[in-house]
Amino acid sequence: MKWIWKQATTLLLTHYAHMLEYRAEIFLWALSNSLPLILMGVWIQASQQGDFGFSSVDFARYFFAVFIIRQFTTIWVIWEFEREVVEGQLSFRLLQPIDPVWHHIARHIAEKMTRLPLAIVLIVLFFWLYPQAFWIPSPKEFLLFAIATVMAFALRFLSQYSFAMFAFWTERASAIEQFWFLFYIFLSGLIAPLEVFPPLVREIVLWTPLPYFLYFPAALLVGFPVNFIRGALITLGWGILFFIINRWLWRRGLQQYSGMGA
Repeated sequence: MKWIWKQATTLLLTHYAHMLEYRAEIFLWALSNSLPLILMGVWIQASQQGDFGFSSVDFARYFFAVFIIRQFTTIWVIWEFEREVVEGQLSFRLLQPIDPVWHHIARHIAEKMTRLPLAIVLIVLFFWLYPQAFWIPSPKEFLLFAIATVMAFALRFLSQYSFAMFAFWTERASAIEQFWFLFYIFLSGLIAPLEVFPPLVREIVLWTPLPYFLYFPAALLVGFPVNFIRGALITLGWGILFFIINRWLWRRGLQQYSGMGA
């Protein structure tokens, strides 16, 4: 156990030091996730002209929560893994005594650690510019939000890493993620909270993994009426499914990769 902890700490600190070298670029990445803030302005204007069941402050808080969640759930593993397979770099990873996935996990966690101070600055700046939206979540809401955000990160990583396995058979596995991203935009709660969807559509969408990337943790933070137990179980179920698919594709993919002469 001590050996595992030492290896994990070393791996994480190594990638964290690497990420610090790119902290200026990471700041630009953080700002590039500003789509929720743009949509916030659209929905605030719409709420003043129509009846959506939410006030302008509710929309402001929701989309700001989505903006913050995206800072900690952004995943890019498919592009890294695709490059490693295409360029043959995966061969060197396979010589190491740990599964290559742990390098990707450590890199993603280190990047989130680097973003944390930037996220705090953005939170302060937002409430300074829009003080009407300021609120303090209850300890229970914040705890459930934190758990849901961690689960969202894990589910997002598992789903994208599973798509990445197709890099063993095609040089453009990232195209699968780009297609999946179309559903992510419309059904994850990125462009609108699910409460504005028709009831039947909302109920169907809630059984897919998409709302649990953004909508579910955001709703918990701002106090929307959501069932945490149900959401956590659905997230866990999809996570287990993606994990099983991932491990099956990994074993099949390694046979394909070895057959290519790597």
